[in-house]
Amino acid sequence: MDSFPPPSIRDSARSPRPGDLRAGNADRERVAAVLADALADGRLNHDEHEERVEALYRARTLGELSALTADLLPPEAQPLQTDVRPVMALFGSQERAGRWVVPTRFSVTAICANVTLDLREALLQSGHVTLQVTVMAATLTLIVPEGVRIEMPASSIMGGKKNQVPPSPDGPVIEITGLVTLGSVVAKSPKRPRRSWFRR
Repeated sequence: MDSFPPPSIRDSARSPRPGDLRAGNADRERVAAVLADALADGRLNHDEHEERVEALYRARTLGELSALTADLLPPEAQPLQTDVRPVMALFGSQERAGRWVVPTRFSVTAICANVTLDLREALLQSGHVTLQVTVMAATLTLIVPEGVRIEMPASSIMGGKKNQVPPSPDGPVIEITGLVTLGSVVAKSPKRPRRSWFRR
């Protein structure tokens, strides 16, 4: 049976800063793709591109990689996101997705807003993440791969909590605490791709 891989997990015994976490080959490939696009459209010349590619393969941490694209894309479009500031959405919508670091303790405030946290490619800083939420007349949606256990001890006042993620006894835990008022928190797994009738 096909399964979605859980987010990567790093040991937080020494509580490293997000930018100090070690980078993997997939992280380098993400940055390399951005640099190639910047060369193709003229944001980087050949010498600049070559210099950054050399730095790319010398880089050991996410912070070193992030610095190579900081002036090429806006923060929300960066291939690696190590900004762990709380999410706050007031009367609007906000999404955090792609390759981003989820700290051991993380907070989300959504007031009359829609917030989506996509964890399919996220890097969890520890095996137990506490998500402190304040949801008022709003919706918070978590997209979580299979293999992650969701716990929802958050209080609810005329609000809803829905956990659609299959339970996983051995996977990392995301514990959702806080208060949901006149709103909802939904945790779900991504939809599986449909199989083609013509595939053998």
